Amino acid sequence: MQLSALLKPSAVKVMNAVTSKKRLFQDLGEIAAAVYGVNPNVAADALQERESLGPTGVGHGVALPHARIAGVAAVSGVFLRLEKPLDFNSVDRQPVDLIFALFAPVESGVEHLKALALVSRTLRDAGVCTKLRANTDPAKLHAILTSAPDIKAA
Repeated sequence: MQLSALLKPSAVKVMNAVTSKKRLFQDLGEIAAAVYGVNPNVAADALQERESLGPTGVGHGVALPHARIAGVAAVSGVFLRLEKPLDFNSVDRQPVDLIFALFAPVESGVEHLKALALVSRTLRDAGVCTKLRANTDPAKLHAILTSAPDIKAA
């Protein structure tokens, strides 16, 4: 599995400011709707429901919100780079500025977990995160993410 299979170039955005997690999830849902055809409200609600189980802010300014949604054809991603970091109740209490959301079919099982592991390993690479934070062009951000060294998912 490669990130290029999960993330379409049109699903990569740079946003100036997001005021809350709820607004962030709505924005992610709207992008997922435009790019992958999912219902934006269902996507935002599913992210919020998953977040209520425990924060998906993994530390070092990175968040990996994810949800399983009926009607999603394949595991798909949306990446946002925030100009102004957002408080996310992350494990290290640091605000996040790099968000990679995953939307998976309800029955995806192992594929969803492999995708989550791949994204997590990619964004744990300090070099990748430094490059992402140094760029504001969505095309460059997509290239950085999809050309990251091949990190095998478990």
